[in-house]
Amino acid sequence: MKVLVVGGNGGIGAGLVNAILESNDDAIVHATYRQALPSFTHDRLNWHQLDVTHEESFKKLASEVKEVDWIINCVGMLHTKEKGPEKAIRSIEPGFFMDSFRINTLPSLLLAKYFFRSMLASSPTVFAVVSAKVGSIQDNRLGGWYSYRASKAALNMALKTLSLEWRLKLPNCCVAALHPGTTDTQLSAPFQTNVAEHKLFTANHTAGLLLEVIHGLNSQKSGRFWNWDGEELPW
Repeated sequence: MKVLVVGGNGGIGAGLVNAILESNDDAIVHATYRQALPSFTHDRLNWHQLDVTHEESFKKLASEVKEVDWIINCVGMLHTKEKGPEKAIRSIEPGFFMDSFRINTLPSLLLAKYFFRSMLASSPTVFAVVSAKVGSIQDNRLGGWYSYRASKAALNMALKTLSLEWRLKLPNCCVAALHPGTTDTQLSAPFQTNVAEHKLFTANHTAGLLLEVIHGLNSQKSGRFWNWDGEELPW
């Protein structure tokens, strides 16, 4: 089995890389990083540099990874050092808003664009993306976080649309959005104060839960949004 983990140097991504290598002796993992080459090595792990904000970087990656059974995109942005998620509409800044889409939404579409031929297999394949429950329109009861919510909602719509296109072109592929739960990573670090201890997962724990969900996916479950516990979430 060949797996591509985008954002393999991040918290959840790194956890998935480890979990896949440990749970499957036949797995060959390709993982991406943005700038500094990670120190973690394994004889079945290949690192690739990827800047998710540049299309040419995806094209280059696709030329290096010819065949893949699973693609898992773990890249995401909730805040920067200078800017946090908006609590009110007056806090909207166009640059931050568009950056949220460039990182949370567009990369998955570019992955699909350039890796379509790499997933032309008769065996089942998976195209999974770490989304977020706050991207659910139906579940939005608190408001706020305009840029993050909107970019994740757009991601969910893009994945649903992709699943419809690939239903005929890649009938054995499952396109899925995944909600990881609140995980102790840099992304959630500033917002963990009010999270109950039993609801704050380590990255490795989250990776194990998501891997279990991915193992349960098939083409009949394509175009749907899955929680970390395997329950389906509303769009």
